[in-house]
Amino acid sequence: MPVARFMGESNARYYAARDPLGAAGDFVTAPDISQMFGEMVGLWLVDLWVRAGRPADAIYAELGPGRGTLARDALRVMRGQGLEPQVHLVEGSPALRKVQGEALPGAAFHDDIASLPEDRPLLLVANEFLDALPVRQLVRTEAGWRERMVALAPEDTADVPGAAFVFTAGTQPMDAAVSERWRGAPVGTLIETCPGAAAAMAELARRLTTQGGAALLIDYGHLAPRAGSTLQAVRAHAKVDPLALPGEADLTAHVDFAMLAEIAQNAGVPWIAGTTQGAWLGAVGIEARAQALSARAPERAEEVAAAHRRLVHGDDMGDLFKVFALSGGGWPPGAGFAPQA
Repeated sequence: MPVARFMGESNARYYAARDPLGAAGDFVTAPDISQMFGEMVGLWLVDLWVRAGRPADAIYAELGPGRGTLARDALRVMRGQGLEPQVHLVEGSPALRKVQGEALPGAAFHDDIASLPEDRPLLLVANEFLDALPVRQLVRTEAGWRERMVALAPEDTADVPGAAFVFTAGTQPMDAAVSERWRGAPVGTLIETCPGAAAAMAELARRLTTQGGAALLIDYGHLAPRAGSTLQAVRAHAKVDPLALPGEADLTAHVDFAMLAEIAQNAGVPWIAGTTQGAWLGAVGIEARAQALSARAPERAEEVAAAHRRLVHGDDMGDLFKVFALSGGGWPPGAGFAPQA
């Protein structure tokens, strides 16, 4: 089967019946590291809202909201500045919906972006959402471009741990699906596309141009085109073979923000920007917030400093994670990004 189908079916099973977050789960996201992360998101959104004229009907929407921690922290900041939006959560996991409903009473749930309200400005956040969408992998062979597939391992490797499945090249020509940028790439080159992320961006861009509002997308990925497989699996806070534990490990891939920017621009979104998580958090004031928290609770100063470092330092999450923002419908640019050419 294609890599995209393997990843999609594995993650569907993985997320259906578990809460994978936290020390007892498989991974920890930025909102769980410190309240500062969600607070900076809320500050960014409320600043935009104020500069847009304080529209009373703006809504808060989040894609893949985890345990609701980011939304809770962001909304606390927003409400402190007079913004009390309706909350809409796009979540497919019944297990996580239960946790989110307890953290955010009154939130409306959606299966996908398409059912979000279309008659009011949209303030949308997605943190580590796009990376879990299935990627399609194409590999350049001697015979041309082929889709990368997952197949049963040969019988002579059946007793090797983790060797139940192997990667292989498909038989159908896929040259027509490859952009001009990669047509002449050497044999062995592998590229990834993410149809789900592309569709989500197209829908989001359409909405922002007609409804107004802004979106903040935070994920690990790259801001410029690149080749190579980024598929990985995590279980119990450690990387494992992506083929070894289908349905029992979290499968992700790096987000191609360059591709998403191209889609948004083609849809007419006037303002798009991207940077690293560390640079963005620094620009919107996380250092001042860390100092304030430490001054308020000196006994937690070391904990706050460690969380701050983990979120912004280049050796931790600061460079690996990227922050991508866009706004439309007459809304102004968001804070924390270099001026766009």
